[in-house]
Amino acid sequence: MSKHKQKRIVVIGAGSWGTSLASLLVENGHDVTIWARREVVAEEINRKHTNQSYLPGIRLPLGLVAESDLKKAVAAKDVVIFVVPTQTMREIARTVSVWIHPKSLIVHASKGFERKSLKRMSVVLQEELPETFYNQIVALSGPSHAEEVIRKIPTTVVVASSSQPAAEQVQSHLMSPHFRVYTNSDIIGVEVGGALKNIIAIAAGLASGLGFGDNAKAALMTRGLAEIARLGKAMGAQPITFVGLAGVGDLIATCTSEHSRNWRLGYMLSQGKQLEKVLDEMGMVVEGITTTQTAYELSQKFGVEMPITEQLFQVLFHGKNIHNAVIELMNRGKTAELEEMFQGFR
Repeated sequence: MSKHKQKRIVVIGAGSWGTSLASLLVENGHDVTIWARREVVAEEINRKHTNQSYLPGIRLPLGLVAESDLKKAVAAKDVVIFVVPTQTMREIARTVSVWIHPKSLIVHASKGFERKSLKRMSVVLQEELPETFYNQIVALSGPSHAEEVIRKIPTTVVVASSSQPAAEQVQSHLMSPHFRVYTNSDIIGVEVGGALKNIIAIAAGLASGLGFGDNAKAALMTRGLAEIARLGKAMGAQPITFVGLAGVGDLIATCTSEHSRNWRLGYMLSQGKQLEKVLDEMGMVVEGITTTQTAYELSQKFGVEMPITEQLFQVLFHGKNIHNAVIELMNRGKTAELEEMFQGFR
């Protein structure tokens, strides 16, 4: 390793995204431990250098060390990266808070909100970690399918923090010839964009499964971006963030790719399968489901119009007929495009 100073890094979460990030960091020359909740997964990574449940057919770097003991995993690390389901973030952060070194950088790469509190992940981390970490929290987002990152297919992401030095440190740790990292000071916008695009991705999967064409998909993404920007601004984000990697960039990737869990869920629902059965078949957390519910409540709280989110909420949680939802969207009252779209950009 020449351009990176070696750091001791722990990645908490051995799903596809956590494993891909951990592998990237090993290849960048860092001393990396990945924490796996299940001991059998940790043993597979250490002995076979694979994680077949999440990244089938992929050989992991020999230097990647897995650990199922959370205390051992986080002790004396320079950087702690949380890549866990959003609904477990608080519990895990609370657990590790007494073991993390006071000068550690804190990074999260989880896209969503806490269901009960409607809070962003950086806020959850601030509440559960000591105050000394307040300016050491960084959010990682952007169009980044784990299946492509692990194969070294060119990928570009963004890291955001209220502290520019913290964001720049994370940027330097992650940068590689196939993984480009930008910084952004708008952590609210980066987190909101990363979370809300999953809603539109589910809708895009539904649209594809129903046989809709490119016209409908383009409209869905464009109008979806308008909804994201409106709610984001109401929550304190800088609207320009949503035309960047964490907004339109991630939106394109998740709405057009079968790699996306959220897109796949929408597609499977369009084939008449029940939500519970789809989730059982996928065997992975699909963040867009709880995000749809949370975003609907946030739209009510802030008085923001989000028609796509509202119709998807009715489909997922109240059994609304998908075709009826589409009809309602198409028959909304007349309005001027830019007037409605750019409410969020003023």
